[in-house]
Order: sequence, then structure tokens, then C-alpha cells
Amino acid sequence: MTDKTKITVEAKIEVPIEKVWECFTKPEHIVNWNFASDDWCCPTAMNDLKAGGKFSWNMKAKDGKMGFYFGGVYDEVIEHQKIKYTLGDKREVEITFNSENNFTIITETFEAENVFSIEQQR
Repeated sequence: MTDKTKITVEAKIEVPIEKVWECFTKPEHIVNWNFASDDWCCPTAMNDLKAGGKFSWNMKAKDGKMGFYFGGVYDEVIEHQKIKYTLGDKREVEITFNSENNFTIITETFEAENVFSIEQQR
């Protein structure tokens, strides 16, 4: 379980918020970016983006030696602004989307798990 330590990461992208939202939430785009390193991939993604909707992302090492499903249930979705969800292990995640000049800023705050270091999770 978790000790409720929270981690926040942020990305600033020079793309309009509508396009960032689309790439962040549509399964056909999620499979192209949703992996922690170049030796992993996300072969499939299912995403029912609404409060009460579920998501499931198939995460696999490219060498085929490891894999898992990452998923949860959406608690709140405000288009182009915020996504909150609870993971299968009950950890909570909040993601905000903000426009600033020609950039979109994505800020994600999540409860850390206890297997990997804070730096690995970041």
C-alpha cells in the first residue's frame, strides 16, 4: 500500500491545449507515448473518459520479459482542464491542463507507491 507521499511532475508543451488533451486522452495516441523509457511500449489502451469510466493500459517491455496492466476509474473529468482518477491499488492521481501563452502546462500529482524509488516514479 502507499504511505501517501505525493509526487508532482510537470511538462510544458508548445502545442494548443485542445491538441494536448486529444493526445493525452485518446487510445490511438496513448499507445504512442505512455511508457517510462524507450525499452517499454504500450501495445493497447482502453479509455472511457468520464466520471465512473475505466481505463486500462497494457504496459510491456519490448523484449517481452515483463508486462502489466495499468488501470483505474475516473473520479472527475473536466475537458481541457482536469482529470482525477483512482488506480486499482487505491492511489489517487490528479492531472491539470493549463494554457500559458503558446504553451500547455500539464501538472500531474500522484500518490507514490512503495516498490520503486521516488526518482524512478517521477
